[in-house]
Amino acid sequence: MFKKITCICIGGGPAGEVARETAREAPVAIFVNGRHLTTVILSPTGLQDFVTGYLYTEEIIRDTGELESVRIEENRISVLTTNIFKRVSVKKTILSGCGGAVSYIDTQKLPAIDSDLSVTVPDLVKAVAALTAPEPLDAVALVLEGRIAARSEDIDRHNALDRVIGRGLRDGLDFARTIAVSTGLVTSEMVRKCLVANIPVLVSTGPPTALAVKIAEETGLAIVGSAGTPEMAVYTHPGRIEGVGR
Repeated sequence: MFKKITCICIGGGPAGEVARETAREAPVAIFVNGRHLTTVILSPTGLQDFVTGYLYTEEIIRDTGELESVRIEENRISVLTTNIFKRVSVKKTILSGCGGAVSYIDTQKLPAIDSDLSVTVPDLVKAVAALTAPEPLDAVALVLEGRIAARSEDIDRHNALDRVIGRGLRDGLDFARTIAVSTGLVTSEMVRKCLVANIPVLVSTGPPTALAVKIAEETGLAIVGSAGTPEMAVYTHPGRIEGVGR
């Protein structure tokens, strides 16, 4: 995920050229059933987990049984599904509006969480403490019964979330019993991915956006933000956090 690059130090340290590790990123085109779906920019490793999770959170597949084949080449992933005539598209967060004008998120078109999972504050603190990532990468993990069941890093936490969901699918995880733990800001797109996977709790070292909170509140997802800091707070569905909820 890293490559050494030569640069000139000007920050007050030893002068002259130094070699520093920088994160690698690459454009990767995804083709499904012979048609170009999208091109993503990501860390160019672990692409099997990524594409599995990405196709799942975009609701193109419902499980790994719908993948006929996945071929990974340099800067390209070619996927065949069991229904090769199925036309696919990228969903992202669903927007609705009048006369084609975007105006609001239609949460009725998003999945709702179906899980009775509750977790303790010490469980959350322990999970976040175990989630470390080398700068400047983001990290995401799925925690099941107090253990990290899947973990990944990427230049983008949305990609990392797809990666752990993909790993979870391949390992047969029951997402309804897991919590997602992430570094960085919680966005509406991360919320949507958790809703599709039926992950009931999303915890992050950063705060959520206002839109992420709105969507989560209407769809049953618990968001815990600024985890691991004195500002740690439950933003939605506190009933999923033992000793906190109502």
